[in-house]
Order: sequence, then structure tokens, then C-alpha cells
Amino acid sequence: MAEFVGNLLVAQSGGPTAAINASIAGVIQEAGKHEFIEEMYGGLHGILGILNEELIDLNEENTRTIEGLKYTPAAALGTCRYKIDFNKAPERAAKDMDRLFQVFEAHNVRYFFYAGGNDSQDTAHKIHEQALQRGYELRVIGIPKTIDNDLPYTDHCPGYGSVIKYNATTVLEVGFDVASMATDEGSCCIIEVMGRAAGWIAAGTVLAKRTAADPPHIILLPEIPFDEAKFLAKVKFNVDVLKYCLVVVGEGLKNERGEEIGADKNRLDAFGHPLLSGAAERLAEIVQGKLNTKTRTVKLGYAQRAAAHSASAQDIIEAVACGEAAVKAAVDGKSGLMVKLVRVQNNPYQWTTDLHDLKEVANKEHLVPREWINEEAFLPNEQFVEYARPLIEGDLKAPRENGLPKFVVLDKVPVEKKLPPRG
Repeated sequence: MAEFVGNLLVAQSGGPTAAINASIAGVIQEAGKHEFIEEMYGGLHGILGILNEELIDLNEENTRTIEGLKYTPAAALGTCRYKIDFNKAPERAAKDMDRLFQVFEAHNVRYFFYAGGNDSQDTAHKIHEQALQRGYELRVIGIPKTIDNDLPYTDHCPGYGSVIKYNATTVLEVGFDVASMATDEGSCCIIEVMGRAAGWIAAGTVLAKRTAADPPHIILLPEIPFDEAKFLAKVKFNVDVLKYCLVVVGEGLKNERGEEIGADKNRLDAFGHPLLSGAAERLAEIVQGKLNTKTRTVKLGYAQRAAAHSASAQDIIEAVACGEAAVKAAVDGKSGLMVKLVRVQNNPYQWTTDLHDLKEVANKEHLVPREWINEEAFLPNEQFVEYARPLIEGDLKAPRENGLPKFVVLDKVPVEKKLPPRG
């Protein structure tokens, strides 16, 4: 195949993870092996930064810094939740696309990589389609990323192994704490984790269990409608037998009417979704009010997606490979695809990467299969455990300074702007 000469642009989008920077490192390191990729640019704060022509020169970054991205959490390039929406805001979307391709042309961008979740893959798909319509030669590859693990067609998503490793560890530790204080009075501890529609993160905490009596005793997933009476009976049973009950709840837990029990309908996020801020608190009100059982809540919040100190080495290896595979696909002439992880076998765990059409990935959610949840719907079963266990293997050995992890920060040398400010 003839060499396709041009510049590369990579950006990040959506909620950060402990592994998303590893994918960016994979892109940069693999791209450096191909001479016809001339300049490497990073888009600050995702598609929004690109629209504002806020690009940085990745060639100016120290090679040690790029390597350090593999153990640095959050989004080193900055992220956003900006959506180019032709359905709800067609005029704005058309204007955004015009501006986007003006930036691409001004900087001769011919390779574009976007790391993110559902909405990010939708954006990558739209850019690929627009490039075809405009006759602009551009190779677009999506790189999967989401702790929610809800992208379809990929076995799992980079970032997921690390978040469930941290959360399962935290549940294990909190479980020891609560158990040590269990008395005849009885108590309940409710830990809230992320996951609006999919319960993959909550389900992953089942890895903390070693015996049936170990916490978590109940895991509530958004996929299973909340049954208050059944839940209270299960809590009471555990408190009666063990003197305590530890519950994990996904923030998007819904009642039988499909309403999120922790939603604040007066506050909306960038995509118009009610903010989720109170599933654990609502459950605590129910337990305390109906059972008169002392109840405490723990909300892991941003800590779970930023916990690089507890990252899965397997997760980071796969995240790097996804970045490398994206570049190899584009260099090979492919576009309009997302890199996906393919499980070859479980024991021993083997995997590889492949590609999938972005059109089929965009705006679709992959939920925890019902057959991976036990009959009473309070815990994932052995099928899920077999799926999740390999994803948390290995510890990341990041350098330390004064007793703390020594993360890296990009120099972010700006690329000279060539266009007037965005209107």
C-alpha cells in the first residue's frame, strides 16, 4: 500500500480512567515508527478543544513522559463531554463539522484517533462519515475507553479491569472494618459505585468474596428492577445471621417503573441526563426507616476511576495495545472502525485485538447478561467471576517520590493557530 503522508491528531473524551493515558502512549509510540506520519498533535479537551484549535505538539514531549502516561491516571490531554448532535441541534452540528474540517485541513491532519466511550465512538463515526461526504482523505479509528464497560462488540473496555480491582479491594477492606465492629445491635453499610445503565462496575465487586458469608452480601445492578421488600428481607437475613450486611449499589439503580432511585431531576448533565447522586443514601433511608438498622454509606465517586495506585497491569497492557492497534489499522488504510478486545480463552487467559465498524458501536450499550446474575438477582454468578477475574491480574509498578506515586504531566507545547477564533 502506498504511504499516506500527513499529520496525526489524537484526543480523549468522556470520563477519565486509570488506563486511558496508556492508550495515548500506545498511539504515540506506534506512530513514531512510521515516517510518513509527519507531525503528532494532541487535541486539548477532546473535540471541544479541537474546535477551538487548541492543539499541542506531541513530538516535543519527552520520551520518558510518554512512557509515564502508562501509569498516570485521568486524561493527560484533557477531556470533554461535548456532543455533535445532528438530531437535536442540526445547525450547530453542521457548523461544528465545518469548523472541525477547517482545523484538519489547516494542520494537514490525515490520521484521527478518538479515545472514549459510547458518545465518543459516535463522534468518531460522524467524523468518518463527514470525511467521506466531503472527499477529505482522513483515517478515523476509535479507541475504546470506559470504566462502565458498556461498549458493545468488545469483550471488555480498557479502564474496566482497573476500576473493579480498586472497588473490589475497597469492598474487601471496608468489609473487614464493618465486620470487626459487628455486634448484636446489627449494622448495614452501603457502598455506591458508578454505572448509570450498566452494572458492570458494581458486579465486579463480587471478586472480593472468598466464601458465601464474605461481603459483598448484596449487589444491586441497574439491569435488575429494585424490589424493596425482597431487598429488605435479604438485608435482615444477613444482619440476623452475621450481625452486619454490606451492600454495593450501582448509581443507576432503577425501580420497577424504570426510574433511577438516586436521580436528581432538577440537575442535568451535558447530555440531558439527570445527575445521579443518591442511590446509596436512598437505600440507607429505606433500611434505617423500615428495619431500624444502623446504616452508613460510602460513595467511591471519582476515586474509583482515578485509582492508578491500584491499577490492573493486565488492563494497562491491553490499553496500550489498543492504541498501537489503532495506528496500525490506520496506516493499513482502514477507517471508520473501533479497536476491540477479543477473548481467545479463559484459562489461561488469552486475548487479542480486532476491529469493528463504528456505525454498529455508536450509541449502543452492552449490559450485564441476565444469565450472569444468580437466580435471586442479588449477586453475579460464577460465569461473571470467570469473565472478570483475569482482568484485574498484575500490579502496576509506578515510580515513587516522597512515598507517593510520581505521575507525569505533559509539557503541552502549543501548536501555532492558523485560523480565526471559532464563531
